[in-house]
Amino acid sequence: MNVLGVRKTLEVNILNIVRRQRFSNASAIEDNVEKVQPPDVFEVGSEKVTVKRDKSGLLQQHRNILHNKTPYKEPHSWIHLTEKYQRKVFARYGSESGVDPRICFPNNFDFKLQCIYEKEIEPKSFSDMVMKSRQEEQKQVQEIKSREEAIAQNMEKLEQWKKDLQNKILKKEADAIAAKQRKERLVEEVRRHFGYKVDPRDERFKEVLEQKEREEKKLQREAKRQAKEQKLMAKLTGNSA
Repeated sequence: MNVLGVRKTLEVNILNIVRRQRFSNASAIEDNVEKVQPPDVFEVGSEKVTVKRDKSGLLQQHRNILHNKTPYKEPHSWIHLTEKYQRKVFARYGSESGVDPRICFPNNFDFKLQCIYEKEIEPKSFSDMVMKSRQEEQKQVQEIKSREEAIAQNMEKLEQWKKDLQNKILKKEADAIAAKQRKERLVEEVRRHFGYKVDPRDERFKEVLEQKEREEKKLQREAKRQAKEQKLMAKLTGNSA
């Protein structure tokens, strides 16, 4: 037999020994448990009596909580005597907790302390806060109403605004066409001034053109002044009549 065969045989023997030890230990534990734990059924004379056994391992207070009962019948700590704990117990278990329900209501000292706290947190009274809230609500309603009225008025003026914009565009186009025609007329007058065809980039042409433009603007201003005077005279004449 080689080394590998010997090693394999030793491993098998060790595993068998460990298994036998585990089996024997488990059998011993089961025997002890059977000896310690009482049976579920006892025979008393000719009758069989069933015994309930607690196998949970929980403490009594924990079993009480599990079955929705008061954990402690009597206080076991100073915490159990506090108002906070007793209120909590009464809130969960009700009259079965044995707690006086009057402890759930604040006493005079607690009431005064709560009033001082609320006054520090919110100095204004409840009626003042309600009035302020109503005023803010009315203000918002008024703002919405004013905005709706402004929108309605603007919608009524929309058609007039469209007409005014269209007239403005037409006037601008007409002014551009008139300016172009006036410029062409001045250029033609300058050419007739020289008596022959002149390049518009020539300095002499530019000088004469600028002079013509100044004379044109002067005539326009004079025409506007006369029209204004005539309008004023017509107005005065109408008032005198």
